[in-house]
Amino acid sequence: MSTTSARASLTARLRGHASPLPSVAIGFDGFVDEMIRLVAERRDLEAYTAVPTIAAFGEMVSRAAGHSSLREIVVTAVHPGGCAVNMGDGLTALGIPVDAYATLGEPPHPAFAAVTGRFRQVHSWGREPGRTLAYEFADGKFMFSSVAQLAELTAAKAGELLADGAYTRSCRDARLIALTDWTLYPHMTAVWQKLQEEVYRKLDHRPAFFIDLVDPSSRSPGDIRAMLEVLPGFEAAGPLTLGLNGNEANILARILDLPACIESEPGSTALLAENLRAQLRISSVVIHHIKSASLASPEGSVSLAGPFCPNPKKSTGAGDRFNAGYALALLLNLPPLERLLSACAASGFFVREARSASLAELTDFLGDPAWPA
Repeated sequence: MSTTSARASLTARLRGHASPLPSVAIGFDGFVDEMIRLVAERRDLEAYTAVPTIAAFGEMVSRAAGHSSLREIVVTAVHPGGCAVNMGDGLTALGIPVDAYATLGEPPHPAFAAVTGRFRQVHSWGREPGRTLAYEFADGKFMFSSVAQLAELTAAKAGELLADGAYTRSCRDARLIALTDWTLYPHMTAVWQKLQEEVYRKLDHRPAFFIDLVDPSSRSPGDIRAMLEVLPGFEAAGPLTLGLNGNEANILARILDLPACIESEPGSTALLAENLRAQLRISSVVIHHIKSASLASPEGSVSLAGPFCPNPKKSTGAGDRFNAGYALALLLNLPPLERLLSACAASGFFVREARSASLAELTDFLGDPAWPA
């Protein structure tokens, strides 16, 4: 099926869907995000030119080596963040009930209230949220995170948090269980094993699982390999999709000695998704770049060019909305190409509007002329 035909098919499915959507249980990261522009030139009190790209930022930093340097930053907004919170926002906007378990703070930081107030259930699994300084550029984002407090989520702590039964009940209700941000939680591999043993393998149904690792550049190869060995354990409870961006996929490729993917060569991304799926022994791997995405699943492999936006209003959180769109398609049992279309549409809408799409807006965006022919 062509991408154009698949968009028409998906549009018809979404417009014809009337029944309530099943719930998603999601965890575990919560961050307070400060959105930042780096000033290249200040013209007056109100007007400035921002540093345009990550490459330009890198050159600026390199030139400062060996001596002191100063640059003004502009904090454009303070947002609730974290992949679980952002993906939950995307899910809720689409009409999907969300039960969230995340490091929101005790009591929860007020930055989260506008988002978590729309969730079906909210449980804080952390004394203090993470904090991120998100530098935004035309070609992506560079984030600095304060995460020492996240080390408090150990397997033993998870056992204490499970004692009230709330998370288990949410997982019993859910058709999809999403786990985000392995990278910034040093004990998350052990937490996953705890959840597999005490919750997931005891479920009577087989929900889908979705995992977003977040950029694992800061973790050792040994830590990453240990985490990857745990992934097949989810398959005992339900089919797992591992969601990666191109950079994350290539980090795993290096660890596993697989050929890397290059966005300008779509076949390389599809091949890496296939190789990762086979080597990790999981159901599906989806890899997304800025302009394209590929999916390897039991039904085969598909790739597509997405609705690229050269001047995004907001890029931080776009991957989380991609994941929300993909989750919607999983909940609706859609075929692989339509899963990618739903994911790319959710991300494409977000970068243009700086907010999550409703189901109606997602449907309308599938007809946007920004889509490649």
